[in-house]
Amino acid sequence: MGLNIGLFGGAFDPPHDAHVALAQAAVAELALDRLHIVPTGDAWHKSRPLSPAADRLAMCRLAFGGLPRVFVDDRELRRDGPTYTIDTLTELRAQYPGAALFLQIGADQAAAFHTWRRVDEIVAIATVSIAARAGQAGAEGQFDLKNPLPGLAVDPARVRVLQLPAMPHSATEVRRLAAAGQGIGHLVPAPVAGYIADHHLYTPA
Repeated sequence: MGLNIGLFGGAFDPPHDAHVALAQAAVAELALDRLHIVPTGDAWHKSRPLSPAADRLAMCRLAFGGLPRVFVDDRELRRDGPTYTIDTLTELRAQYPGAALFLQIGADQAAAFHTWRRVDEIVAIATVSIAARAGQAGAEGQFDLKNPLPGLAVDPARVRVLQLPAMPHSATEVRRLAAAGQGIGHLVPAPVAGYIADHHLYTPA
């Protein structure tokens, strides 16, 4: 029986408790042998500059490092130029011959998934697992269980939906609170909150 290998990529600027819950749910519900947490390198789709790669990588290691079967993978940070999910999936397919690949995305990403580079190739080599957070702001209007990947004709067998409890967490909110000097310990793992404070991340210059 082959391995089940997951990919969960994102800016992780910063990683928060909902990211951790999603990773745990993916490992359990998809029976993953290994989940690669991949911080984005040069994010072609982000309109704002990301925090330095070294900080985002360090925070990911603090947030996810203790989870079983979860591995923080810096390959996109080491890659020159824009980073695309299809390239990472292709590398994982070569790294784990014969494995079943699972791409973990959020409901907000699902709405824009049809705009991703070489999306047809992505769904050909990986099952897309979508995390639907109950009551997530905006997600209800964007996410339809009957049409989880709008704009694409995808075999339903290539799509999984993970139902997560309501968690009003977002990296944007964490950055806003940190910039205002307010507490973020209720939104991020304690080591991540400590790292943000120690390195004065998100505070106005």
